[in-house]
Amino acid sequence: MANLIETKGLCKSYGGTLRVKDLHMAVPEGSIYGFLGPNGAGKSTTLKMILGLAHPTGGEIDVFGKRMNEKNRLDILQHIGSLIESPSYYGHLTGEENLRILQTLRNVPEDNIREALDIVRLTSQKDKKVAHYSLGMKQRLGLAAALLTHPRLLILDEPTNGLDPAGIQEMRELICDLPRRFGMTVVVSSHLLSEIDQMATHVGVIADGALVYQNTIERLHEKSEHHLAMRTLNNAMAQAILTHHGVANEVRDGEIILPPLEDAKIAQCVTLLADSSIGVTRIEERRKNLEDIFLELTEGAASL
Repeated sequence: MANLIETKGLCKSYGGTLRVKDLHMAVPEGSIYGFLGPNGAGKSTTLKMILGLAHPTGGEIDVFGKRMNEKNRLDILQHIGSLIESPSYYGHLTGEENLRILQTLRNVPEDNIREALDIVRLTSQKDKKVAHYSLGMKQRLGLAAALLTHPRLLILDEPTNGLDPAGIQEMRELICDLPRRFGMTVVVSSHLLSEIDQMATHVGVIADGALVYQNTIERLHEKSEHHLAMRTLNNAMAQAILTHHGVANEVRDGEIILPPLEDAKIAQCVTLLADSSIGVTRIEERRKNLEDIFLELTEGAASL
């Protein structure tokens, strides 16, 4: 799978302080790339550099296989849609009128307005003044503006910020649908771990300006240390019996911790203990959630 975005040694300094440090980012084509990190980690700065809105202090950026520079910037941006921070709009105009201004500026077909409104589910509200839109509707209008040119690459910076649970779910569904329906590649930044977990196919974790993890979301979950926790009426004796029969285990916080086991093996362990008159009171399957993994990767450096 080819990478639509590649950065090499990307750095950005503000006031003599490095905000982005030696960033090597790779976004596969057709993916939803979750750019995950706490507030102030360098997410927005990185996305602005990729869009040419901020000039890198060092390093290189390739988009669509082309080097992002003054010569190529406008050509590259023709194929990118973006929503950075909060959307811009004219409150006294309707949603459709706002998009019509952009359609004229970008010189795209008028049909694109109808399609964009349909994608973000604003068709029934297109004649309403944007000043009277809810926050969720304004975010969707911003997404419609980003989709107006049918971009190959869509970059969204914290698109669910400030939305209520229903708005978050709706935005998530819209984003997840884009690669499948239109073949778009989506980069979405967030500090909401659960959102990235439910949207992304690939993830990059940034902390204090440095990329501390980059791979598929499945590989990230493999760090969850899946295990079983057992409670008995006599842990010391239960542990001795399990060890004698070759079952790896350890006692932690009053529980016997076992590795992932097949159902038949779990039943065998319970039978062994029951035959020795040791009551098993509880068996739970556990794994670290994404937040635990994130805090480990960033060494707890930032509070979410």
